[in-house]
Amino acid sequence: MSMATLPDTAGAFVGRVWDPAVEGPCVVKVSAGRLVDITTRAAPTIRDICEMDDPAAFVAAAQGRDLGAVEDLADARLDPDKLHLLAPCDLQAVKACGVTFVGSMIERVIEERAAGDLKAADAIRGRISAAIGESLRNIVPGSADAMTAKEALIA
Repeated sequence: MSMATLPDTAGAFVGRVWDPAVEGPCVVKVSAGRLVDITTRAAPTIRDICEMDDPAAFVAAAQGRDLGAVEDLADARLDPDKLHLLAPCDLQAVKACGVTFVGSMIERVIEERAAGDLKAADAIRGRISAAIGESLRNIVPGSADAMTAKEALIA
């Protein structure tokens, strides 16, 4: 990854790195192509920043320790003895989205409603299929079809 990989827009860019100097992860922001450790008691995790009233303002105002150029760390390998990038999510819930999300969510609700009873689960799936057909692909959230599927699910 190079600086060309970073978006060419203004914004508050945060992430995490493994810092061997502290033997753990640090919250960082990108400032002028540099990674700056902004880990504080007020924001020890990315989750804490995401839950603030104005996370972008917090990140913009945050001061910290310069850890180096983004380019220098972008290709660093996962060596615990060297500074390297980590996945940005830490304690926050991460939800899937896209094609499988609705299907996965409905299956979780079916499993919960059926309480482990395979026949009950099949019956719920049958009601949903009868109400909306075999595919969720064309269902628009908030539409009449979505409400029909919801009613079939909770019936």
